[in-house]
Amino acid sequence: MESRHLERVLETKNLVRHYPIRRGIVFRKQIGQVRAVDGVDLYLNAGETLAIVGESGCGKSTTGRLMVGLEPPTSGAIEIGGEDIATLSAKQLRRKRREIQIILQDPYTSLNPRMTVGSIIGEPFAIHPDALAGRSKPEAVAQLMEKVGLNPEFIHRYPHQFSGGQRQRIGVARAVALQPKIIVADEPVSALDVSVQAQVMNLLLDLRDEFGLSYVFISHDLAVVRQIADRIAVMYLGKIVETGPQAAIYDHPAHPYTQALLSAAPVPDPVAQRSRTRIKLTGDVPSPADPPSGCRFRTRCWKAKDVCAIEEPILHEVGSGHSVACHFPDV
Repeated sequence: MESRHLERVLETKNLVRHYPIRRGIVFRKQIGQVRAVDGVDLYLNAGETLAIVGESGCGKSTTGRLMVGLEPPTSGAIEIGGEDIATLSAKQLRRKRREIQIILQDPYTSLNPRMTVGSIIGEPFAIHPDALAGRSKPEAVAQLMEKVGLNPEFIHRYPHQFSGGQRQRIGVARAVALQPKIIVADEPVSALDVSVQAQVMNLLLDLRDEFGLSYVFISHDLAVVRQIADRIAVMYLGKIVETGPQAAIYDHPAHPYTQALLSAAPVPDPVAQRSRTRIKLTGDVPSPADPPSGCRFRTRCWKAKDVCAIEEPILHEVGSGHSVACHFPDV
């Protein structure tokens, strides 16, 4: 896949999110901090899908929540349409959220069990009634349900009366209700069966083409990412270690961590799968409260040398749009 447009709709600049670690009951004393996101630079062009991949705990979901303004950054900028949402007031941010929405990971906990489907999908219209464009709320909700493959007759049902795949479609309908420019999809199919995953993925692709959406797609499943992504950013312990076009990442991974992730992803051909060599990483993922000096991946890397412990590698370009943060990349 290739980017369809060059208009930049989202950009993060040196994005940082640290969480304080405190001790004590009465007098709470900060004794450290968790470096969940630690200097992330990303951009998203109009009409394209940027996938953020990595192991659990690497900071992917936190980055997504920062992008939609669900959490404030410790420092750095999040520009949507050239406007830094980190500097906006609550009222201004509410207006800006018409341009960016989120699909949450778990369809079982992201929907209010006390609200009907009609109320859940129609909730954005209560905040932004002008988005109805002359329609009644039930009419707009019914159109959205039909658009995502749900029977509009189920408008008065509750979330527990739907399957996991149907619940995620409800979440998708709520996300596209205001016709945003950008959707952050945080592991949108990880809790679903494989057959249902394909249906939801096809729905996301159809909606992208129909509405001209731009996606930030967060996932640990490289097979799913390959189906939808134009560009990929690989994240490790709060840092972007490699980024580039989908073909470059899959065919010519330059960072050892990216190579390890791809070697662990199964392929549908049994013969090819048996002939592959799995890269097994040694050691545990370091704590984000106390990351290693220099390169954060060096404690698990087979290429690590003395310089890796002293000097932190910076992202540098190794190909057209392909950048890697490694002292000894495969190029």
